[in-house]
Amino acid sequence: MGRVAPPRRIGEIVDESAPGAGHRVLVVEDDEPTRARLARAVAAHPELALQEAVAGVAAARALLERDPPDVLLTDLDLPDGNGIELIRCARALGGRTQSMVISIFGDEQHVVAAIEAGALGYLLKDASSDAIGRSILEMLEGGSPMSPPVARYLLQRFAQAAPAATPATGAVVELSAREREVLTYIVKGFSYAEIARLLSLSTHTVATHVRRIYGKLEVHSRGEAVYEALATGLVKMDDT
Repeated sequence: MGRVAPPRRIGEIVDESAPGAGHRVLVVEDDEPTRARLARAVAAHPELALQEAVAGVAAARALLERDPPDVLLTDLDLPDGNGIELIRCARALGGRTQSMVISIFGDEQHVVAAIEAGALGYLLKDASSDAIGRSILEMLEGGSPMSPPVARYLLQRFAQAAPAATPATGAVVELSAREREVLTYIVKGFSYAEIARLLSLSTHTVATHVRRIYGKLEVHSRGEAVYEALATGLVKMDDT
């Protein structure tokens, strides 16, 4: 049996070129016990590597500019600013870093502001450690993971919005039966892993279907897909 590597320390920079190194994640959270829990959730996942865990905007911004990670996992309410600033910073640096929010706030102001700034995922802090790791990978594979209450909120918000007749090109959207099934589960807020289990598919196959759906709907996130699905009638409220 091979030697088990020691757990990574909070604050340890991980060499991305080292054997076995995974996708590097920068954790930003001011509450120390929560920061330690998030750091452990990342470090424990075989396909992820903890770049560093820091408590505020200034330290995180310095890392983003000096050595951009693959993933920014950030709280919103921080002692020296707001995680929205970091999401915008990551986006402005060329898009290498994908951003995910983890917060106690799931209200309209916080959710919409984070998505508009460039967040591709939004988790509430009651998410389990395993769910955090899986959600980060789902985002890296092209998804937009969200905690069910956040997805439900977005579903209701977009359902109340003025409908758009068709996607930007005005073309009729034609989805396969399987793509319609996957899209319905996306609207319901299910994760890739849950959709895969329900449809007896691999998560890779689900991710492929999602990419095709996004392409046909001309969208780039789960929230946009939910809006288009409801607005164009591809998924009806009765289906959810």
